[in-house]
Amino acid sequence: MATVDTHPYHVVEPSPWPVLGSLSAGILAAGGIMYMHDVTPWVFPLGVLMVLYTMYVWWRDVINEAEGNQHSKVTQLGLRYGMVMFIASEVMFFFAWFWAFFNAAIYPTEQMGGIWPPEGILIFEPFGIPFINTVILLSSGVTVTWAHHALRKNDRRGLILGLWATVVLGVIFTAFQAYEYIHAPFNFTGGIYGTTFFMATGFHGAHVIIGTIFLAVCLARSYKGHFTPDQHFGFEAAAWYWHFVDVVWLFLFTFIYWWTAASEYAHFAVH
Repeated sequence: MATVDTHPYHVVEPSPWPVLGSLSAGILAAGGIMYMHDVTPWVFPLGVLMVLYTMYVWWRDVINEAEGNQHSKVTQLGLRYGMVMFIASEVMFFFAWFWAFFNAAIYPTEQMGGIWPPEGILIFEPFGIPFINTVILLSSGVTVTWAHHALRKNDRRGLILGLWATVVLGVIFTAFQAYEYIHAPFNFTGGIYGTTFFMATGFHGAHVIIGTIFLAVCLARSYKGHFTPDQHFGFEAAAWYWHFVDVVWLFLFTFIYWWTAASEYAHFAVH
């Protein structure tokens, strides 16, 4: 007997991916601990591969559902709420790194010499590579918005060009940050400054890489004819995530780069 939907919700089909995802995350965490304690280096990359595979097959199924018109307006609304809550959790995640930074910067201890940045630390010039990366990331926010407006006008060419520009800018940003890390005059284990710097900017860099992959997937889907002016939540989620990355970088540039440099200049001026 044929069944008829009596509600506007999407009932998820039985799937092995949640179980596989949990197992993969557990192996990833255990592998990371083993690697840091010099037990074995092989479990961690296995966990990474399993997590990546889970992400691929799970998102593949979600894309097939979306393209199969299984996501009703109510379902799309639920997905939007989910993405909003995810970004809110990301805000709290970065809040922790900023808290650690400001705790050290505003109340430097005697062990740090009572100043910020600590004595002997050579910091980056904020209006060098950091400022270039700021311009790059803000420009990418413009290009992803261009792509979104093109999609809403059913301009497939504008959508693809905007996404290409955003992905390229994301790759350039990552390349500049990698160059900056390679030439950093301090390291992660050299004290509180290096720790807070690399944790905050490093996790942001990881988010840039993830967002770039997210947008690259949207670009590939655009070539396949996915997304319509009325149904394109996958693209919207990627754009929201990218704008979040933009905003976090503005705070990072303002405080970790510029404000720290200004504090150092003020300290030298006083002495």
